[in-house]
Amino acid sequence: MSWESKTDLLSQSVRGIYGTTKTKKEIGFFTALTVVVGTVIGSGVFFKPEAVFSATGTAGLGLLAWILGGVITICGGLTAAELSAAIPETGGMVVYLRKTYGKLASYMLGWAQTVIYFPANIAALSIIFATQVANLFGTSDSIIIPVAIAAAVFIMLMNFLGAKIAGSFQAVTTICKLVPLALIIIFGLFHQGDVAFRLFPMSVEDHPFLTSLGSGLVATMFAYDGWIHVGNIAGEMKNPKKDLPKAIVIGLTSVMVVYLLINIAYLMVMPAAALAATATPAADAANLIFGSIGGKLITIGILISVFGTINGYTMTGIRIPYAMALQNQLPFSGWFRKLGKTAVPYNSGIVILLISIIMIFSGQFNQLTDMLIFVIWIFYTMIFFAVFILRKREPGLVRPYKVPFYPVIPIIAILGGIFIVVNTLFTQPLNAGIGLLLTAIGLPIYFYKKNKGHINE
Repeated sequence: MSWESKTDLLSQSVRGIYGTTKTKKEIGFFTALTVVVGTVIGSGVFFKPEAVFSATGTAGLGLLAWILGGVITICGGLTAAELSAAIPETGGMVVYLRKTYGKLASYMLGWAQTVIYFPANIAALSIIFATQVANLFGTSDSIIIPVAIAAAVFIMLMNFLGAKIAGSFQAVTTICKLVPLALIIIFGLFHQGDVAFRLFPMSVEDHPFLTSLGSGLVATMFAYDGWIHVGNIAGEMKNPKKDLPKAIVIGLTSVMVVYLLINIAYLMVMPAAALAATATPAADAANLIFGSIGGKLITIGILISVFGTINGYTMTGIRIPYAMALQNQLPFSGWFRKLGKTAVPYNSGIVILLISIIMIFSGQFNQLTDMLIFVIWIFYTMIFFAVFILRKREPGLVRPYKVPFYPVIPIIAILGGIFIVVNTLFTQPLNAGIGLLLTAIGLPIYFYKKNKGHINE
């Protein structure tokens, strides 16, 4: 997912959770559309084909997983946007959960983001960055862990220099995700080779249809992640009732089409079995399309894009524990609240970095991303339920925008969320168990702080 827009949205969120942020209604449809597309498209589409086609076993079922992921994402975006428009407070998910379920739910989201979501994203992307470096220079896999740690440390240190430097770097990396994406789609779709692209059969004997589709769907959701934040701009839109749903539907449909096109381009160059067998599908496809030199240039573009994505997660991630510490919700909150000379919460950054490095030692890109998607989708599904709860509990709440085709769209989003969570529990019990354990560790901390009078209901 991209962080050019998302970083701004989440930085506002962190500030707004603990204070008031006045905004102006200046955003029109086109700006909202660009925010939707720019927030979601990112690095996942370059690396998740391995997990998708490994899980599904066929081109047809793999593409179906990308389509279902898009449909669930669109329904989720339309559903969450009702809360965004009705509760136009900066803070996003944390505010919706607090208003609907109370402070415990919002605290658990912040805790999960601190110990799982952001560190796992930084770790997973650092691993894939290092994998790309090893592939580019033809070195052994033994360099992957050291290079991944070096990348995470370098980006964290750069962020310690201040938000302006990190933000400038973020802007420079923006175009680097679009160039390889466009080139692979354009040239891949017209590639003349001996690969036969077939949609059928949809499934094979050693890949049961439902569980294979479920695992493939979970893999796609990492590439679609980021959609929850597009509704954060609802309070700043001129006409959210009309423009927000249109921006979400057109924007997320466009993202789904782009993802389908690049995966079809991959499949025009490499069979599904080959995509399932490589950790660098985009680089391998680029080598086949453009030759060795052209493939390396595309790979460099992808590397810069991934580096920018890691930077985006770092910029936002280090501010989550800092924001929680402002309300004294963490152990050693005074330590977490400390800011450096550049107004960066460096102690929060150190903790996020240490957790990320521990996760990097696993060396598992797909397992880390599946774990973080499992955990965050528990909270996403709670957001979808919140639409029903608030409609019943607060019928008088002003809703400038209401989810269309209610209750069908929210039900699809809820069923999709439940399917993602339950499927991960059954097909990846270790990943799910680790995610639940790390999340649950936050519970005794919350009740301890509450009993000490630090958290008021």
